[in-house]
Amino acid sequence: MNVTVSGATGRVGRHLVAALKARGDDVVALSRDPDKAGEQLGVKAYAWDLKNDAVPKEALLGRDAVVHLAGEDVGQRWTTAVKEEIRASRELGTRNLVAGIAAADPRPPVLVSASASGFYGPHGAELVDESSPAGRDWLADVCVRWEKEADAAAGLDVRVVKVRTGIVLDAEGGALAQMLTPFRLGVGGPVAGGRQYLPWIHLDDIAGIYLAALDHERLSGPVNASAPAPATNRDFSRALGRALHRPAIAPVPGFAVKLLFGEMSQLVVGGVRMVPGRAAELGYVFAHPELDGALADTLS
Repeated sequence: MNVTVSGATGRVGRHLVAALKARGDDVVALSRDPDKAGEQLGVKAYAWDLKNDAVPKEALLGRDAVVHLAGEDVGQRWTTAVKEEIRASRELGTRNLVAGIAAADPRPPVLVSASASGFYGPHGAELVDESSPAGRDWLADVCVRWEKEADAAAGLDVRVVKVRTGIVLDAEGGALAQMLTPFRLGVGGPVAGGRQYLPWIHLDDIAGIYLAALDHERLSGPVNASAPAPATNRDFSRALGRALHRPAIAPVPGFAVKLLFGEMSQLVVGGVRMVPGRAAELGYVFAHPELDGALADTLS
């Protein structure tokens, strides 16, 4: 398969590109810095300013699919400027990507676009699958706008899959990387009471779900990318303590998280018990379905 990948140098992108190459697929990357991306990934890369330009036609010619991962990192303090960058990079970036697909002749017949568990908003202990409605908070609105732009490709006779991703376990970046230092120092523990759910997924499995979405010729619409057993913050903290052989009993009050992270703290203080309802439709079998094993592999 010939696949064009945006956001290919990100945490998920690097892992997915490696998985595509390992099975013999031809990969082209879209990047703000194509020379660096090409050298880092060992693939051909094209320059793309996602907020201002359509994707270069030559990056889409002869391609069987496009995977769209590019977007500003959500895991940072949400100032007014950062919120605008998060929204614009997803809404305008996806709009420009679809404009590039529309201009291509022939068009890539498949678009697999990233989305996020934030689509659903906070849900407490309620089980949430792909049939659940969108939330009403700011991040849910961003996800709705993001997905709407991806869905526009369906009008071009393109099969569109939207991968709503939970917390990706990665020791080098994201939520887990931020947790490692306090836990290694023995001062980690549950946040804001610890009852909120974290929909987590191993890097191998997020790449695996993207591959399955590419390969499943009849699949379209949303797919939740999270392990079958979402953990509460308390259980996640205990599992991380076990993986690091450190205590995990120092609670972090919700107000302290809000002071530190501002509005972005809702990602930690809130929670969604998201489950992968359509994984069976994909025929996908999780490589790391249990949290203890997933953390042990990630941190090894």
